[in-house]
Amino acid sequence: MATKKEVVEDVWTEKYRPLTLDEVSGQELIVKSLKSFVKNKSLQHLLFVGPAGTGKTTCAIAVARELFGENWRQNILELNASDERGIDVIRNKVKTFARTKAFGDVPFKLIYLDESDALTQEAQQALRRTMEDYTGTCRFVLSANYGSKIISPIQSRCALFRFAPLTEKDVGERLKMIAKKENIHLEQGGEKAILEIAKGDLRTAINLLQASASTANKISEDEVYNVSSKAKPKQIQEVVELALSGKFVDARSRLNTIMIEQGLAGEEVIRQVHSIVMNTNLGISEEKLTELIDKIGEYDFRVIEGSDDRIQLDALLAQIYLIGKKK
Repeated sequence: MATKKEVVEDVWTEKYRPLTLDEVSGQELIVKSLKSFVKNKSLQHLLFVGPAGTGKTTCAIAVARELFGENWRQNILELNASDERGIDVIRNKVKTFARTKAFGDVPFKLIYLDESDALTQEAQQALRRTMEDYTGTCRFVLSANYGSKIISPIQSRCALFRFAPLTEKDVGERLKMIAKKENIHLEQGGEKAILEIAKGDLRTAINLLQASASTANKISEDEVYNVSSKAKPKQIQEVVELALSGKFVDARSRLNTIMIEQGLAGEEVIRQVHSIVMNTNLGISEEKLTELIDKIGEYDFRVIEGSDDRIQLDALLAQIYLIGKKK
């Protein structure tokens, strides 16, 4: 079942997407290079690598807008490689688009392949040949979360740009701008909660703001955590501290209550436990801390591989209890 955050459409994300490269947040060096390409109209194949919500698609669209002006929609083909990841997509859609001339005075079109790291090896080999054959009529812009999954021949044909997670300052400024335009009262606690959950992902931050605004015009910390289906850091910290202090039954009971109230998934709980352990002074030795991190990694792997969430979380709490009992 989809969470509240997943149900929310990217309406605001699209509405407040920058129209030009100058409006892109937090990627100044990349924007500077792209503006130079656009100014000279000598774009080469590009590879954007970085986490979700850091501006990869936004930069691609902004480049198209500045290159082609009013004709930008006719001169760019957007494909999501995670949905269409086979060799037929490269042979049919991409090649068909690449064969035709561009509208306007720019001598090439743009083909934007989002989540290119999801393409199969066969599709990537076909793409490699297509990039060579149609250099005269189109340029490729590829985006990927993991650049290592793109084959070396494609990487060598592209100018590589690495997108870093946005700073809290950049995300906060964008949130305040949107809140002002939408006449929403964003409290300091609400903003801090969004920044904590988003972790540099601007799309997640905007969607959280929208989800919160759909239930209340005054966005507080409680409102944000309610719509995000996440527990407050203090709640998870309380569970960890109970287990470390030897109160396993109380810790398990508290965690069960939190999971039922918030509808949390096991994987999300483990990530929040990891965040608390790494960013909070729990008063334990470095030896215990390293052992605790090792156990968190082990149980995270188990949950991702399909083990039962509740059993693995109980087992993780048991390990935290045992680590706390050691002298």
